Amino acid sequence: MTLPHDLGAMRLAAAVRARELSPVEITDHFLERIDRVNPQVGAYVTVTAESAREQARAAEKRVAAASDPAALPPLLGVPVPVKDLNAVNGVRLTLGSKVFHDRIARTDDNVVVRLREAGSVLPGKTQTPEFGLPSYSENGVAPPARTPWDLGRSAGGSSGGAAAAVAAGLAPAAQGSDGGGSIRIPSSACGLFGIKPTRGRVSQGPVGADLFGLSTSGPIARSVRDAALLLDVMAGPAPGDLYAAPPPDGTFLSHAERPPGRLRIARSIEPNADGVEVHPDCAAAYEEASALLEELGHEVVDVPSFFGAALVPHFELLWGVMATLTEVPEGREHLLQPLTRWLRERGRAVTATEVLRAHASMQAVLRKAFPVMNGFDAILHPTLAQPPVPVGYFHDQEPIENFERQTRFTPFCAAYNISGQPAVNVPLHWTADGLPIGVMLAGRLGGEGTLISLSAQLEEARPWIDRRPPLWD
Repeated sequence: MTLPHDLGAMRLAAAVRARELSPVEITDHFLERIDRVNPQVGAYVTVTAESAREQARAAEKRVAAASDPAALPPLLGVPVPVKDLNAVNGVRLTLGSKVFHDRIARTDDNVVVRLREAGSVLPGKTQTPEFGLPSYSENGVAPPARTPWDLGRSAGGSSGGAAAAVAAGLAPAAQGSDGGGSIRIPSSACGLFGIKPTRGRVSQGPVGADLFGLSTSGPIARSVRDAALLLDVMAGPAPGDLYAAPPPDGTFLSHAERPPGRLRIARSIEPNADGVEVHPDCAAAYEEASALLEELGHEVVDVPSFFGAALVPHFELLWGVMATLTEVPEGREHLLQPLTRWLRERGRAVTATEVLRAHASMQAVLRKAFPVMNGFDAILHPTLAQPPVPVGYFHDQEPIENFERQTRFTPFCAAYNISGQPAVNVPLHWTADGLPIGVMLAGRLGGEGTLISLSAQLEEARPWIDRRPPLWD
C-alpha cells in the first residue's frame, strides 16, 4: 500500500488509533522510501529495517488488543529516527566518526527510552558530523547530508541527517540535538520547524554528558504541532542530570492549540561575532517575519545584541574542551577528521582555571543580559547569516578556515545554548531560487510554550506545510 508521505506524526498516530492505517503499513512505506531516496540525500547512516518491522508488528498487536484506542501511547506506530550521537541499544553508534564505525551501543539514551515508551518505531540513525562538533553533516562514515531543496547544498548540522530525513519525506519527524545551533541550523537549511528546548528540559543521560549544559535533544518536524507533541514525549528529568528546567505550564501540544495573546517581541540582526555580514536573503526573511509579527498585533522593538562578541572566545574555548571529552582508543586518533584533531589540540591546551574563568565570564554577561531580555516575551533574529551552502564549503577547508567560515555562517544560534534559553527555527521564507531561509525566535527560560504558541500562529498566518522540495514526489 502506498501512503501519502506528507502525513505528519500526529495524523499518522491518529490514523493508527482509529485503525485506518497499520503500523506495519506505515513502517514499510517509510522504509521503502528510505531505500529509494536516502542515497540522494544522505539522511540515514544506519537503517534498522528488521528491528523497525518487529516494532511495527508489536505496535499493531497493541492496537488490535486495545479496548480503548485513545489510551494508547501518543506515537504508537510512528517512525522517528534517532541522531547518531545518541545511543540505541543494539544499534551502531558511530558519533559520526571512523574511529567508531563498527561500535554497537549497549543501552538506550534516556531520550530514546522516552520515544520507545511513546510507542514510536525507530527506523535507524541519522547522519551527523564527527562528535556533533561542526554546523554541517559531513564525515568519513557515510555520504554527506544534503538539503532536499538543492542536492548540491548541505543540510546543515549537526542534526543534518535528521532534518534531511524529515524534509525528504523519509520520516514524519525526527529527534535531533543542539549544542550550538544543531537543531535550528539544519531546520533552516531544510525548511522545517525545530525546537531547542530550555536547558534541562530533556535528559542527556545516561551516555551523554551535560557538563557545560550547552547541548540538549529536541524535535525536528514539518509542523509546529508535531514538534510540540515530540517535545512532550522527550521532556522530563532523569536521576543524575545536572540541570532541571522549570516545570512546563501544561503540555507543549496544548500551547500549539491556543493563541499567544499580544506579545512584546525584541528583534536584533546584529551578529554575535565580529566581521559577519548578513546575506540579503536572510535579512529579507528577518524583515518579513518582523512585519508579519506586527500584522498579527504584536509589539516589535529594535534592540542591540544582548550578548555581542564578548561570548565568542569563551564559547570557542569550551567547544575545544568538549571535543576532548570523547575518549578515542589509543592508536586511532589519526582516523579523526582534521577539524576534530585541531579542536582537540586546542582543548587539551586549556587549563582548568581557564575553563572556570570562561564560565565566570559568560555568567557575568548573562547576569547583565537576562534582566533586559526578560522584559520581552520573545526575541527575533535571523537563524543563519547565509543561505544553505554548497556541500564541502566548510569540510574541504583547512581547520582554521573551516572554523572561521562556520562562525560567519551561524553567529546567532550559540548564544542561546550558553544562556540555556529555548529557541526555535520557523521556516517562513524561501529565496527566488527556492532555498529555505529560517528565522529564530528565542524565549525566556522555561518559555517553550510561548514560542510554540507564537510559532503556531505564524504557521497559520503563513502556512509552509505545502511547500515541498523537488524530490518529494
